[in-house]
Amino acid sequence: MMPAATATARTPIALTIAGSDSSGGAGIQADLKVFTALGVYGASVITALTAQNTRGVIGVETVTPAFVVAQIDAVLSDLAVGAIKTGMLATAAIVEAVAHRLSQWSRPLVVDPVMVATSGDALLAPDAAAAVKRGLIPLATLITPNLSEAACLLDAGAAQTESDMVEQAKAIRALGCEAVLIKGGHGAGDTAVDILFDGTRVNRFARPRLDTPHTHGTGCTLSAAVTALLARHAPLAEAVEKAKSFVWEGLQSGRTLEIGQGRGPVDVLFAIRRNLPTA
Repeated sequence: MMPAATATARTPIALTIAGSDSSGGAGIQADLKVFTALGVYGASVITALTAQNTRGVIGVETVTPAFVVAQIDAVLSDLAVGAIKTGMLATAAIVEAVAHRLSQWSRPLVVDPVMVATSGDALLAPDAAAAVKRGLIPLATLITPNLSEAACLLDAGAAQTESDMVEQAKAIRALGCEAVLIKGGHGAGDTAVDILFDGTRVNRFARPRLDTPHTHGTGCTLSAAVTALLARHAPLAEAVEKAKSFVWEGLQSGRTLEIGQGRGPVDVLFAIRRNLPTA
């Protein structure tokens, strides 16, 4: 293996290890758009190809674990990557290969334990959750499960209250990661609350819940935004707070994008779009 490039480049660089979304609203495509919008150069490792659109996932073709590792080595041996995120890893074999290889590279790591698409389609094999717990979570700077993913990781019921979310965040952190952000976007009520626990402090992030069906790629957008900000050397709590604001504005702007016939994407390019000249 070639020696690692040092993460000291003037241009901040982030790497996403995830699946491809043919409709462009989630996965690799969303991550790279987020990196660009936040002023970070994006590199990618593709774990799976999905045939999907705003209405659902039609099919999935996974990449061999060996070729996933080859992509990781190609990027990290050359580019001075400042932070890494994982998204859809699809199978236990890919999870194990990624975890083994990332254990040899020291970079801030954001793990988005992608299990189910916004449409409800499964994106992670049933036996892969155990591999995520065993191999990937102990490497993570931050893990970003939603309510159902947190419940799956703990083999428990979904959190119903903020107190439940805090207890589950503490339980997930005990699996070995540095910090946990449990996302409450799929919960009920007028306010969406996320809980960040770093082992010492509980941070609460609250935003008014937006009435919109266009939430495709929300989880990818949040984890990618945190990763980009970590690549720019933001402290973790600050990165999470700014990423939350980025997602909320993207959701608000995405209500009028009119992309697709189902659940449309978050408008991750809202800041760029605002600066475009009018026709």
